[in-house]
Amino acid sequence: MEVQASGFKLYSQSGILLQVGNSVEINPTLAVGSVNESIEVTASAEMVETRETSISQLIDQRRIVDLPLNGRQPTQLIVLSGAAVTAPGGGMTGSKNYASSTTISVAGGQANGVNYLLDGGDHNDNATNVNLPVPFPDALQEFSVQTSSLPARYGLHPGAVVNAVTKSGTNSMHGDLFEFLRNGNVNARNTFAPRHDTLKRNQFGGTFGDKIIRDKLFVFGGFQATRQRTDPPQTVAYVPTAAVMNGDFSTIDSGNCVSGGKGRQLVDPITKTKFAGNQIPVSRFNPQALNLLKYVPESSDPRGKITYGIRRTGDENQGIGRIDWVQSTRHSLMGHFHQHPFACWRI
Repeated sequence: MEVQASGFKLYSQSGILLQVGNSVEINPTLAVGSVNESIEVTASAEMVETRETSISQLIDQRRIVDLPLNGRQPTQLIVLSGAAVTAPGGGMTGSKNYASSTTISVAGGQANGVNYLLDGGDHNDNATNVNLPVPFPDALQEFSVQTSSLPARYGLHPGAVVNAVTKSGTNSMHGDLFEFLRNGNVNARNTFAPRHDTLKRNQFGGTFGDKIIRDKLFVFGGFQATRQRTDPPQTVAYVPTAAVMNGDFSTIDSGNCVSGGKGRQLVDPITKTKFAGNQIPVSRFNPQALNLLKYVPESSDPRGKITYGIRRTGDENQGIGRIDWVQSTRHSLMGHFHQHPFACWRI
């Protein structure tokens, strides 16, 4: 920043760092002197916010990228701001909105009382007031968490404001490539788990930023792909045992297997007589049912209990593009496109 006037020394100050959501005031002092004299301050400026009464915590780009995040979800860093905890979602998150939507209580606010902004625009799910997908870490520049006596312009939610900005292009070409792998085959097994977890997740992509017209027009783009497979053995079912397939129901219908501790006596539905020893002739079995049971796994449990997994997927493609036009020191225009299941344009 430079300030000059005829008959006064030139005032120049560097080290001024403006962060997201900040509006600071700097008061330069001009000393009397000739037009050839100047005062230059090279130390970092004291960025004191004097216009807002709220409390703000900045999460910078280094922490966004370097801190470990499960699934690379930047919203997990909100709890670093203090007075923020993950709250029960109830019916606010689930199948009706996006998987990365989260419920966080800040300063005692409601679980959906946080107002999310992305590049200055609204970034909230209108159905449940939780967040829309936040760009992946490599595409984020920084975000701030602001709470306590919020300004009136943030009147949507009373708990807090999460103000995030994406990266932009610069005069110098920049970018990165990344891949993050999580696979139970290369991880240590949990001490109390009988086997490795079944989660297999690959997240890969990159970012790129550059200028189109130096000092005037800039472009930035990024992409992240997520490929996830999991097969947790959590589903319980009961199938015929080997003894049952041979017509022997004496074990599965005994008091040890039937609830209540009382065994059951099988009765022939045609003759109304009891099957001796709970033995049913295999010839009485339906051949079509036997053909279907060939595709059912066999259980070694006397009750026929088996535990199996249902494969779940979590694939996602997330892309972001941004263009900045600096018309002058007073006028600039920015537009971005964020591609996810709720793709949006913003200018």
